[in-house]
Amino acid sequence: MEFSIKSDYSDSRNLCVVAGVFEARRGRFTLFAKQIDQVSGGYLTEFLQRGEMEGKLANVLMLHHVPGMTARVLLVGLGKEKTYREAEFRKVVRAAVTALDSAGIQRAFLSLTSGEAPQDTSWRIRQAVLVAEEALYRFTRCKSKKLPPRRHALRHLTLAADSPELSANETALSQGRAIAEGVRLARDLGNLPANICTPEYLAETARDMASELKLACTILTPKKIAAEGMEALLAVARGSRQEARFIHIEYNPSKSMGRPLVLVGKGITFDSGGISLKPAAGMDEMKYDMCGAAAVLGVLRAAARMALPVPLVALIPCCENMPGGAAARPGDIVRSLSGQSIEILNTDAEGRLLLCDALAYAKRCKPVAIIDVATLTGACVVALGHVASGLFTQDEDLARALAQAAETAQDRLWRLPLWEEYGEALKSGFADIANVGGRDGGAITAASFLSRFVDKKIPWAHLDIAGTAWSGDKEKGATGRPVALLCHYLLQRAQARDAPADKAL
Repeated sequence: MEFSIKSDYSDSRNLCVVAGVFEARRGRFTLFAKQIDQVSGGYLTEFLQRGEMEGKLANVLMLHHVPGMTARVLLVGLGKEKTYREAEFRKVVRAAVTALDSAGIQRAFLSLTSGEAPQDTSWRIRQAVLVAEEALYRFTRCKSKKLPPRRHALRHLTLAADSPELSANETALSQGRAIAEGVRLARDLGNLPANICTPEYLAETARDMASELKLACTILTPKKIAAEGMEALLAVARGSRQEARFIHIEYNPSKSMGRPLVLVGKGITFDSGGISLKPAAGMDEMKYDMCGAAAVLGVLRAAARMALPVPLVALIPCCENMPGGAAARPGDIVRSLSGQSIEILNTDAEGRLLLCDALAYAKRCKPVAIIDVATLTGACVVALGHVASGLFTQDEDLARALAQAAETAQDRLWRLPLWEEYGEALKSGFADIANVGGRDGGAITAASFLSRFVDKKIPWAHLDIAGTAWSGDKEKGATGRPVALLCHYLLQRAQARDAPADKAL
């Protein structure tokens, strides 16, 4: 979809204008809605007086043939003014965009990004772009070409902005587009079936993106992975006919801020559980087990599009977890790149085996900080549901910065403990560490396992996105989370010009 910014709605090509109404005894117009009401001779007031629009959150009402207006008017309820915050803003934008699209409106003017709204105009513009793209996203790649295309879809949305802020808001619009592009890439990759989105497919996607955006990219094949000493990664890959890949891709802006931030994404393109086979119900959703990898690629694309002065390295270990004749067995012991031996007690706890090698590899990049992103544990879903991703870190500065970015992006995180006591569950009588520690505190013991493979001098955070990377409800599919969160974290770093270059802020 196309977006533009204007300080008024004079463009006659707009087929509809969107105005807000706060919930009150007889409703209360926003400034823009008041202007329409004045132009129309009180036409909107009549609807409020008749109780046809009460301003309840996300309620919509399409008005045709409004006096003095060449365009239709879509009234959208903003809820109670005192509770109109960031989350409510996103809900009303989604409701408005969905209503416009359903009504066959191709061009519209959205006034909600100016006037009475939370945060500043730049934030509202960035969020409006992200919400609109999210609301209109459809994954149709695997549909038959004989199906008719969607008709009358919303094609152009003009966002209201105050004239004095146009320069900053144009930047916000550009950022919103870039982040939305990264989210879309992550969703597309996540939604592809595992017979298409193989480890090699992810590697080719990384190569193509690197070529397009002039990034440095290296792909390690099994022979090179073995030469590096990543036995844990290869142990997971052994049961599949699909070969493992290890993606190393770098974004090095000309005006950088010192050492790179390393993003590590779990790339299990299908997770059957291996010998510790998963139950059949819902196993189709295990194609989403590479959503960490997809998110990291999405963040990298967005950062390059925004030309952020933040150097990045993306490390993505990729393979399938299948129960083939060569598959790892419960009780096997493998050695990680760090030199530590691991007893595999459950082959369905495979993601941490990929990540531990990648985290050890990350030290070579001399990073300012490391953030790994993984659909790691069902235990995190039990703990946090599908609302918040789990955050694990022992670095307070990094925790605060990620929490702030999550709030700004409206992509929620919740911090869980990473105390040493949880590591006791990972003791092994036969190896340095076991790959599982029982059912209790499963998300925490998984994070505790990963912490053993990170240099303690390097700030590190683990994001468990098992409950947020995809939706299993009527809108089933990949969500693209936490691309927006990490992009806002990068924006914070880019804006912290006076902060030390090597602080993980």
